[in-house]
Amino acid sequence: MTDEEINALKSDAIPPAQNEAKVEGVGVTKAAVPAGKCFVSAMLAGAFIAFGALYFCVFLGDATLPFGVQRVVGGLCFCLGLVLVLCCGAELFTGNMLMLCAKASRRIGWAGLARNWAIVWLGNLAGALVAVAIVVLADIPAMNGGGVAEAMVSVAAGKVALPPVALLFKAILCNIFVCLAVWIGFAARTVTDKVVGILLPISAFVACGFEHCVANMFFLPTGLVLNAMGVGAAGAVTLGGVAYNIVLATAGNIVGGAVVALAYWYVYAKRDR
Repeated sequence: MTDEEINALKSDAIPPAQNEAKVEGVGVTKAAVPAGKCFVSAMLAGAFIAFGALYFCVFLGDATLPFGVQRVVGGLCFCLGLVLVLCCGAELFTGNMLMLCAKASRRIGWAGLARNWAIVWLGNLAGALVAVAIVVLADIPAMNGGGVAEAMVSVAAGKVALPPVALLFKAILCNIFVCLAVWIGFAARTVTDKVVGILLPISAFVACGFEHCVANMFFLPTGLVLNAMGVGAAGAVTLGGVAYNIVLATAGNIVGGAVVALAYWYVYAKRDR
């Protein structure tokens, strides 16, 4: 049997040092993906994360639920998005911060890294906006007597009202959790391992109210559209507020992802003099 076949039969997770090498290899592959395929794959990821966000909002549509139940179970509902990304395959901007491992080892350049991040960010946005249109046209917000619509606007209004410092650091914390979940996904050998490994980090970031730029590409436009249709207080969600949140959340997510990627690169891949 080959080494690859032997590794495939192992039941334990890939050790951290080997996982770092795997993450680097994936980063090299991602940097070389043709732009068209990269964009479509990113659209899928944007839609997948939107599906998780939708599941979260539908659950929150019952305003009678206790706070703790809303946060924990809602967080578990949101996990659907990253499960689909990692198990079905798609390009997610926040997870692609781990490409910095390959950059730190000089296996890819800044141009390849920036190209991937730009295409994936735009593709995630496009996929999320397509999901927004489908959800609104399907009249899903009308569920529970309009309770889901109220929840969607409430979530969006809370996000655009965050002070800049709090928003930035919520985004940093968010992508620390997300990149750790993606790291676990790379280390997993089975679909079951991936799903179980994702649950705690992702549900934790949602329960704590952290800010994920790709999820907000669904939450905020949905809230904007519904608010314009008369749901919630007039002007609770504005286009300027949407842009403000997504720009700062993106910046914070980059920092948080860099912390995880560069820390693991330093521990497992940096060569001492």
